Amino acid sequence: MSGGSRMICTERYGSGFSQRYFHGKNGALVCQREGAQKTYGSLKDVFVSLFLPHGFPYSVSEDYLEYQLWDTLQAFASSVTGSLATHSLLRGSGVGDSTASVTAATITWILRDGTGMLGRIIFAWLKGSRLDCDAKRWRLFADLLNDIAIFMEILAPVFPLWFTLIVCAAGVFKCIVGVAGGATRAALTVHQARRDNMADVCAKDGSQETLVNLAGLLISLFLVPLVSDSLWVTYLIFLLLTLLHLYANYRAVSSIVMETLNQSRLSIVLDYYLREGRILSPAEANPQEPLLPGLGFQVTVNLGVPLKSLVTSVSQMDKLMNGNHSRYLLGWRADTGNLAVVLHEQARSIDMIRATVHAEILHRKTRSTDPQRFTILTETHRQLDQIFPDFHHGLCVLGWVTDRNLLDSDDWRVNWDQIKEQ
Repeated sequence: MSGGSRMICTERYGSGFSQRYFHGKNGALVCQREGAQKTYGSLKDVFVSLFLPHGFPYSVSEDYLEYQLWDTLQAFASSVTGSLATHSLLRGSGVGDSTASVTAATITWILRDGTGMLGRIIFAWLKGSRLDCDAKRWRLFADLLNDIAIFMEILAPVFPLWFTLIVCAAGVFKCIVGVAGGATRAALTVHQARRDNMADVCAKDGSQETLVNLAGLLISLFLVPLVSDSLWVTYLIFLLLTLLHLYANYRAVSSIVMETLNQSRLSIVLDYYLREGRILSPAEANPQEPLLPGLGFQVTVNLGVPLKSLVTSVSQMDKLMNGNHSRYLLGWRADTGNLAVVLHEQARSIDMIRATVHAEILHRKTRSTDPQRFTILTETHRQLDQIFPDFHHGLCVLGWVTDRNLLDSDDWRVNWDQIKEQ
């Protein structure tokens, strides 16, 4: 545009192109484009529109693309091994055997589906509330269990007397995988969707998975006939694809950078803060989060417990409230000795984070059998009053989410304000 033209505003469409508007002659609004206008003239444009969320990359988290690439690779490996398992199940059920009974095969399939449904219900009842809190760990667990189930299905025809039992056990595992995998995928979608576009992210994830499964089926069409007469070749291919599957899963889960605090991430950030005086950012803390059960260290803290599990007498409650000006009561459970927190009915997310930080610090200084533990508890209340405002401020500045958390709090709430008013 000429030097006399005055720019009015700029406009862009995602990352595809941008344009500027100028004040033209006689008050006309003149548009000048920069870059190519959004079209579907190339295969890349079509692919992006079909399989990536609208507005990508600005509409999703920064870790979205890396996670989806590794997740696509693991889904492909799982699809091919699943075809091998299906081939083994059909052969074990008597397909191709003139002496096999259709009724027996049908009963086996019914028992497999029935036991799997029961397993799904029981697992969701036992672990449903934990899946959000440790989504990355449970995601990896689900894929590992899926590989075990597929291996059991491939191995089942070798043991015809135990075929039904092995198939039913594998069915239970696969149903557990369905619960854990589906729930954690939903939790990760919440993290990845940055423009309230969960439905779009979820739908495009489904499109990606469908495309990968289609590719896996095409490969299986050529692969299954080649290995149908050799169990050892089947086992070898399964081993190679399983190693690829597990590695891709580990890389996918490791690439996720969650900004919401669970106990593992909070423990990592707090430990570094107490040692170095600095808050770790989400990008620094997430790679240190343990992804396998039994790894890492975190204090066992029961949040939101009923009052009677923590307090058995009025004098004991007075000890817990001594020096306490917070919306929680921290102490030791009478049954297990673990640290537990009674939450006030007005407690918010930041109070739960503070209570967990308090429990971590208290655990470092005392044990449930320490006769001076209530004195130390009062001292740590004063310590929290001094350090927590700066700690909380540092969390917010570096991008941690504090208005919600993944600390696995139960729903018990207590109001003890009337005690202070007496």
